[in-house]
Amino acid sequence: MRADRLVSLVLLLRRHGRLSATALARELEVSTRTVLRDIEALSAAGVPVYAERGRHGGFALLPGFRTELTGLNHDEALALLVAGSRRGAQAFGLGSALASAMLKVVDALPESHRETAAGAAGRLLIDPETDLLARRSAAEEVPDAVVAEVLRAVFAGHRLRIHYAAVDQTPEWRTVDPIGLVTVRETGYLLAMRSGEDRTYRLSRIRAAERLAEPARRPDQVDLDRVWQERSTRFRTGGDQVTVLVRLDPARREDLVGTALAVLAEEADPDGRLRLEVTFQDPRHARWALWQLGTAAEALAPQWLRDYLRDRALAIAARYGTSP
Repeated sequence: MRADRLVSLVLLLRRHGRLSATALARELEVSTRTVLRDIEALSAAGVPVYAERGRHGGFALLPGFRTELTGLNHDEALALLVAGSRRGAQAFGLGSALASAMLKVVDALPESHRETAAGAAGRLLIDPETDLLARRSAAEEVPDAVVAEVLRAVFAGHRLRIHYAAVDQTPEWRTVDPIGLVTVRETGYLLAMRSGEDRTYRLSRIRAAERLAEPARRPDQVDLDRVWQERSTRFRTGGDQVTVLVRLDPARREDLVGTALAVLAEEADPDGRLRLEVTFQDPRHARWALWQLGTAAEALAPQWLRDYLRDRALAIAARYGTSP
């Protein structure tokens, strides 16, 4: 860990020219005392770092000094810089490692290409935190200790003991055989097996994790993309599915179809509205989807869904029927 921090310190000085101990501590997420010790270690190792006194002083490297990291051309470095702008690494606790890697990529470029590649990457934004309607795609928080232990078990091929809180259930300890990790829209999942059965665990619901010494009982090779597709299909076609008959404004058809599991039947009414028979994962999914459509949709069946939408609309009307 300290070796990585020393490399990052050198790269920061290479990139910025001069930084104070406070600024270095902030970038490296350590104390200023640790920075000073690292500076001493670099000097002892022959790295030409020196201190400049005064109001605008700090630490700097002698001009012309650079680390060696070869093998990357301009386009390869640009591709890595663009990939590094994605926030998926945060779901697996790799954000700091990614930032360090990006510093090394920039430093690896020839002087003539460095500013060009960094500037080009700065003109590409991948997966921003908000869309055009200012809706945030909030990443789920997962304790660093949990992520680190899960990663170690996945990479080492060891069994894993997790304290997992399933929806509407009391958290309990489970021993699983980890297969891999997947991140979808800022949400991380652990793909695993338990007692020989496929299991998928949401990282944000793991309260604690402990890597065991016992080897995991899992295939030597895995196609995570195929495994994820299979599990996604089973999820969509399983559970307590419900079928709903909906009368819909044609302008909102894609909104309904986009959230439903499947369209079983569709026809046009004489007035131009559509009548669709669709399936949802469970009652909660159906209630949410129809409520989002407002008056553009009318649930014709089942009756419990009509009752829910009516009661919720009446409650909101009552709330806003009087002055605050």
